[in-house]
Amino acid sequence: MTSHPAALFLIDLSLILVVARALGAVAVKLRQPPVVGEILAGILFGPTLFHGAITQALFPSGVRSVLSSMSSVGVALFMFCVGLEIEHRFLRGRGRLTAGAALGSTLVPFALGIPLGLFLLQDRTVGRPVAFLVFIGLSVSVTAFPVLARILSDRGLSRTQVGGIALATAAVVDVVAWSGLAAIQAVCGGGTPWQLALVVPFVAVLALVVRPLLRRVLAVAGGPVDLTSGRLSVVLVGALLSGAATELMGLHYIFGAFLFGLVVPREVAPRVRADISERTAQVTSVLLPVYFVVAGFQVDLTGVDGSRLLEFAAVLLVAVAGKFGGTYLGARTQGLEPRPTLVLAALMNTRGLTELIILGVGLQLGLLDGPLYSMMVLMALVTTAMSGPLLTWMYRRPVEIGPPAGRPSREPAADGEAPAELAEDGPRGRA
Repeated sequence: MTSHPAALFLIDLSLILVVARALGAVAVKLRQPPVVGEILAGILFGPTLFHGAITQALFPSGVRSVLSSMSSVGVALFMFCVGLEIEHRFLRGRGRLTAGAALGSTLVPFALGIPLGLFLLQDRTVGRPVAFLVFIGLSVSVTAFPVLARILSDRGLSRTQVGGIALATAAVVDVVAWSGLAAIQAVCGGGTPWQLALVVPFVAVLALVVRPLLRRVLAVAGGPVDLTSGRLSVVLVGALLSGAATELMGLHYIFGAFLFGLVVPREVAPRVRADISERTAQVTSVLLPVYFVVAGFQVDLTGVDGSRLLEFAAVLLVAVAGKFGGTYLGARTQGLEPRPTLVLAALMNTRGLTELIILGVGLQLGLLDGPLYSMMVLMALVTTAMSGPLLTWMYRRPVEIGPPAGRPSREPAADGEAPAELAEDGPRGRA
């Protein structure tokens, strides 16, 4: 890269960070998660405004390729953090309720997504229609675990009972979503059978070899150690190499990074894990806005004309109704009261960056065309933005969850008082 393109790249990167931060701050002022403003920044840098004149002037092809590489690193580290944040303790003491809510939150929107996919197939040609239908069902079933954790933390709900249930449910839904996407990637990604067969031994190596090694790196004599730059480098290099391994197997690199986050030991070094997550999040806070802009290059809302509005309305209706209805049905069948069930349903409708990553894979696999990709990104933005106002409206009074039968009930919190906290081993909802 010569001096002039290098200067343009640095200017573009600075501009991306400034605009993303500014719109993220505006979103926070409006009681929205920052990701809403950052996604909007990505759309604004795309071809929607002035028919792509801004995009062509500010982001020539050479700069775009560098930004795309940066965004890949950001997404890999983000997925590593997602795997790192998912904890088994989220499920402690609430397995049946979590399973019911997660099944409803996944199966109902997925089932509604199949006829939605058939409707969307009416005026477009797709090489793999079955994979397309499954992908549409999966894309409307997503919940963004990290964004949900951030919302709960910002609202002071991360240690409430309903917050713990929401985190547990979102964790299960996330694992199901990534597993389903891995299956679609395996079918459509072009990997040979012998490459894909390597996934099973690779997971075994992560669990049986890499995990014990990480335990030794992150703890001494059974106790946690300080997170030095060397130890952090070992973990991040492992996450990137794990992503490279799954990419070479015919799967997307996000799966390898996610799996590496899952195998980082929970029981030995919780404080060190928290430090890893926080310091990695500082890196991703710089790289993820770049991903939003790279994703925004493919979003052209000028193509969503009157003939596409019906499609967008159908996508949004299925996404919202499926999540709300499925979560409500699943949680109510396990005995959760109506008010906390409504709050849980509103929280599970959050999609955020997780949806964008899945849509990016679908675009890469050729399952989505430009207009449909744009509509799905807009759906992710709208559904994420809905969560804050709905939560404010539903949580005007603290939401209490009654104890199981046979256990003494606690005194309900009075209006205006903080909701009851979970036990000390409950989730803390770090973003």
